[in-house]
Amino acid sequence: MQYSTTEAQQELRAQILKLCADFGDDYWLKIDQEARFPEEFYRAVAAGGWLGIAMPEEFGGAGLGISEATVMMQAVAESGACMSGASAIHMNIFGLNPVVVFGTPAQKQRFLPPLIQGREKACFGVTEPNTGLNTTELKTRAEKRGDRYVINGQKIWISTAQVADRILLLARTTPLDQVKRKTDGLTLFYTALDRAKVEVRLIHKMGRHGVDSNMLFFDGLEVPEEDRIGAEGEGFRLILHGLNPERILIAGEAVGIGQAALSRAANYARTREVFGRPIGQNQGIQHPLARVWAQLEAAGLLTMKAAALYDAGHDCGAEANAAKYLAAEAGFAAAEAAVLTHGGMGYAQEYQVERYFRESMIPRIAPVSRELILSHIAEKVLGLPKSY
Repeated sequence: MQYSTTEAQQELRAQILKLCADFGDDYWLKIDQEARFPEEFYRAVAAGGWLGIAMPEEFGGAGLGISEATVMMQAVAESGACMSGASAIHMNIFGLNPVVVFGTPAQKQRFLPPLIQGREKACFGVTEPNTGLNTTELKTRAEKRGDRYVINGQKIWISTAQVADRILLLARTTPLDQVKRKTDGLTLFYTALDRAKVEVRLIHKMGRHGVDSNMLFFDGLEVPEEDRIGAEGEGFRLILHGLNPERILIAGEAVGIGQAALSRAANYARTREVFGRPIGQNQGIQHPLARVWAQLEAAGLLTMKAAALYDAGHDCGAEANAAKYLAAEAGFAAAEAAVLTHGGMGYAQEYQVERYFRESMIPRIAPVSRELILSHIAEKVLGLPKSY
């Protein structure tokens, strides 16, 4: 099994970087300053047929694997788009995997082509204000009434909800005190985001201003039964099929941010002169940059290993989580080193690295915390007692 990139994947990377070259520093700086969705970039990716890179060919996708999708997302982030570019298309890559795996033929035909063609945007509704990562404690309710479900509740940190047409939504259909296992009684839906029944409230945040984050308030949203994915009460099991790919893609994006930051830092260190010599001649500048290069290389290799395992149908939970952990830390370290290498100019928006630094925080926090990843590895890999 090969964990490094193949010749075909390298060609894919070159094509993505060529596409991204049309969206340079000025574009992403303006997106960040105006806090608007990068619609032009999104349209270019859709026109190139890249939104469906990991979707089945019969519905208009490319039919490639998470390995290729990871190469793509790393290249997007590395181009300088960082999380504002990656998150604009991220949901297309992994989000509807439960629909691909568990949807009926009619559902796939109805839902996948519009997403692949860029005619519809989707968001992912799982996290809630008072449950965080404790998914089995979700409070949002979906009550069956005839041939439809009526949904009430709240979600938080929902990306792209300001521009989304549909939502992949996890809600409880059977009260927690009436199920045998906590993971039972949760049901998955993919349905229209009816803004007459869903208030979408923007969360103002530190970075990734080009892709919105939101609180959602559901007040009697009616969902037809044909928008339910899989069997009622089986949603938790279904949603797991999107979690490992998401961690792998986030890892690739974090490595991409780190590579973008490192490239800028090294270039600045070569050209910036103080006391009659380039600052890159000083070991105090060299060593932090060399260290993050090594960290990024290691994280990138584990990321590709996790992707290869997933594509081969093997268990990859530990590798996917570890890759996300290491890549997030390496990306953050590289962005921090880039700011410090630039000195005072690292704090200036025009040098871009302060944006990289702000956006490098996202993979450290989402979609799962560093601490929970370490707890998962301790339990599942090392055989230690469950700590939560």
